[in-house]
Amino acid sequence: MAKYNGPVCRFCRREGMKLFLKGDRCLTEKCSFDRKNYAPGQHGQRRSKLSEYGQQLREKQKVRRVYGMLEGPFRRLFKEATTKRGVTSEIFFQNLELRLDNVVFRMGLAKSRQEAKQVVRHNHIFVNGKKMNIPSARVSVGDEVSITEKSQKSPLFSNTSETYSKRAALPWIDVDHDKQRGKVIALPQREDIQLNVKERLIVELYSK
Repeated sequence: MAKYNGPVCRFCRREGMKLFLKGDRCLTEKCSFDRKNYAPGQHGQRRSKLSEYGQQLREKQKVRRVYGMLEGPFRRLFKEATTKRGVTSEIFFQNLELRLDNVVFRMGLAKSRQEAKQVVRHNHIFVNGKKMNIPSARVSVGDEVSITEKSQKSPLFSNTSETYSKRAALPWIDVDHDKQRGKVIALPQREDIQLNVKERLIVELYSK
């Protein structure tokens, strides 16, 4: 399975905003974006005006990097959204939010989406009482996501309540940290997603 294993802090610098790819580290003085808030590379400090295509590309890259996806799966998810009735951008973001790795992250069971992918791959997660180790698996309304009984004793999940408390509560997930489980109770709405991007540009890019 293809995946990116290189440095991720350069992504924040390239997109000109914090993408919080390293969880709590992004809130400390170690954050490279705070120390070097310009694009990486030899010509990173040069200012240049983006073309229309460049603006569309940057918006797409922001979202793709936030959710930790490669181009192929990301494009397929968008294509799937275009086949359904409704606003394409809203359906697209719902599909992104309902990925299992993202739900695990939103529940506070991981400090970053990258860590959430590892949590899922390493067999720590149940969906409706059955073990699921595919990060891209789609969660539906009514599904319950929980930590396996064996993994509940792991130090990895000892501070899940504290991690969750640092984030804005989401109306589409009901989380019970005493039992280390959560339930998807509604479809996520665009206004619930704290992500400063212009999704219209992404639709224009993929519609060419």
